[in-house]
Amino acid sequence: MHSQSVYPVSPDQGAARESIIAVIVDNEPGVLSRVVGLFSARGYNIESLTVAEIDAQKHASRITIVTNGTVAKIDQIKAQLGRLVPVRRVIDVTAETDALERELALVKVLNEGEQRVEALRVSDIFRARVLDTTQHSFVFEVTGARDKITAFIDLMKPLGLKEVSRTGVLSIRRGAESD
Repeated sequence: MHSQSVYPVSPDQGAARESIIAVIVDNEPGVLSRVVGLFSARGYNIESLTVAEIDAQKHASRITIVTNGTVAKIDQIKAQLGRLVPVRRVIDVTAETDALERELALVKVLNEGEQRVEALRVSDIFRARVLDTTQHSFVFEVTGARDKITAFIDLMKPLGLKEVSRTGVLSIRRGAESD
């Protein structure tokens, strides 16, 4: 009979978890390539990536990356990102208690008859907007947490899901604080 260890699992041995990392960078050519190259060179996967300028006067952009890894792996990623020259700040959004996270998706569904009625019913439950409609298709806009978007897409599959376009995760802090 084997006894179980009473010692806690170290971060290196812990289970992989999803992490959202925001990186504030100088808005200049090649910065995105350097950030993505860091992930690629070390074999880290990027689940979602969004980039946009956040301050034209300060020449700053925000890169939001969703990745998976153990606590130790995520800490390593954050440390390596922080050492890149064009990086001004690295924020672990997942660790922030006051962060809002959202994603947007456009979802095209082709169907007829009862499936059209059901697609509209599901879209109403998820508060998805109908952006376009024809006799045989809908294009829905749905916004929310990643899990909500994924659930909406999964429910649309048997109702004639044809195409999906997702933005990737965006995040911001609540209240007066800023990143």
